[in-house]
Amino acid sequence: MLRLDLQFFAQEKTEKATPQKRKESRKKGQVAKSAEIPSALIMLFVFLFLLMLGSWFGGILLNVFHLSLDQLDDWDLSQKNLQVLMERNVWETAKVLLPIMGIALVAGLFGNYIQIGFLFTTEPLKVKLNRINPIEGAKRIFSKRALVELLKTLLKITMVGSVVALILWNERDSIFTLPYMPLWNVLGFVATLSVKLGIYVALLLLVLSIFDYAYQRYEYEKNLRMSKQDIKDEYKKTEGDPLVKSRIKERQRQMAMQRMMQEVPKADVIITNPTHFAVALQYQEEFGAPKVIAKGQDYIALKIKTIAKEHEIMVIENKPLARALYFRVELGEFIPEDLFQAVAEVLAYVYRVKGQM
Repeated sequence: MLRLDLQFFAQEKTEKATPQKRKESRKKGQVAKSAEIPSALIMLFVFLFLLMLGSWFGGILLNVFHLSLDQLDDWDLSQKNLQVLMERNVWETAKVLLPIMGIALVAGLFGNYIQIGFLFTTEPLKVKLNRINPIEGAKRIFSKRALVELLKTLLKITMVGSVVALILWNERDSIFTLPYMPLWNVLGFVATLSVKLGIYVALLLLVLSIFDYAYQRYEYEKNLRMSKQDIKDEYKKTEGDPLVKSRIKERQRQMAMQRMMQEVPKADVIITNPTHFAVALQYQEEFGAPKVIAKGQDYIALKIKTIAKEHEIMVIENKPLARALYFRVELGEFIPEDLFQAVAEVLAYVYRVKGQM
């Protein structure tokens, strides 16, 4: 029973997502972002742009109407004149719309970049059958996320409506006098009021979008959580099964041990502790210094001495030298200069004994 309970808790998604999980999620286009931030920035940038260059745009639009309604009476109605008129109107209109569209594009890209940085992926465009599954669709419609989106929309409508109503209420005296004002003044007032409404509403939406981003971030982190079992599975996938890795390392150690033991018969002398350490030294004239070709402790030391006995290699007991060689010199390395004297004395003794024999 206890085992089942532990397994249940292992499947609970209580752990923060690993960097690998975040990287895979980002590749799939699953990131924490709010669609409200780009929308609010587009609206804000466009109306600020209109605030700065509104009079210039107004002049262009008036020229379009003037050309179409006033000068048209003086023109002959022909295919060529109509073509010229359309080309001029299209060009004048483009001079108004293209800068606005450019500002909107830059604002939209900026709004996404400040949230997720640069990200290009085609993963969300791939066809997935669960998207057209009516059961899954019904779950999404009646899900908690859909309810939050509904409440968010209602809140947005209420607050935007309140801001618009408040601004219009403050301008009520000017609005009531519009029927008595010249047409040019009416157009100027309406344009100014529209820009004012747009900027205030955009600022409000921008503030709301910050809270929406915080909520989207919370939901993203919540959905990205992993269970302990997920983390273990990911580790096995990326790093390999620990049991398999330990077996590989053990096999590598065995192979290295076999190679080292094959070098022992080439040794000139074995220096021991006498029981805990054993170091096999080989000296050749072209080396310039003796080299450690095998070393070991306890069981390995005993095996080195056994092989040395089988091949009639002398074993010399020298506790300080054995310990120094074991801890300071790695396999395949030459002995350091401060040990030359001690090792030379041992080798000289070995060669003298061999010579007598």
